[in-house]
Amino acid sequence: MFKCPQWLFATLLVFTFFSFVRAQESRQEWINNYEFSLADFKAATTKVDQEVSNLYLQTGITIELGFQMTNIEFMFTKNFNDKVICILDKNTAVLKAQNKAQLTWLLRLASYDFDLSELYARKIRKELFENKKAFSNANFFQPYYSKMIAERNTISAQLYDASNFGAKEELLQKAHQKVREELKEYSDYCKECKPKKRKKK
Repeated sequence: MFKCPQWLFATLLVFTFFSFVRAQESRQEWINNYEFSLADFKAATTKVDQEVSNLYLQTGITIELGFQMTNIEFMFTKNFNDKVICILDKNTAVLKAQNKAQLTWLLRLASYDFDLSELYARKIRKELFENKKAFSNANFFQPYYSKMIAERNTISAQLYDASNFGAKEELLQKAHQKVREELKEYSDYCKECKPKKRKKK
């Protein structure tokens, strides 16, 4: 039987640990007023160069939903706020621009997208809170999640086009301000929040 040398085992443990740490460092949960920079776009294809033919932005932002609990725990869980997370994965984020002016446009657009994604994460949390019943199936969240993700993607795509990838600054600012105001309206559905139960009439 092959035995792994102790030094090799220790090396593997250290490598695994640092791989885990690096993966965690690349993940940024949504925070209010997060300031994007070129350093947030760690994908190898990111480039700011005159040779870039077309503006390109892939933010690496996703809304993750996941939970592990027993059937009993699931039955008595109403608040899923902390199970829905708005994440920026810097390792998958790609940005391509020809110059600093275009870079500024795309960073503003990424900031808008991060806030828009958190807004829809809150809308998902609200849907789950209001629709989770004691005897709901474990997949009860799927239609609410799918609906909100599709809506978010449509709004984001429309804004990318309407603002010409952030070049139309005033239009983008107006849209971003609207999202910020809506975030306040959904303040009960931040990740750490406990929504108030509705009083029965």
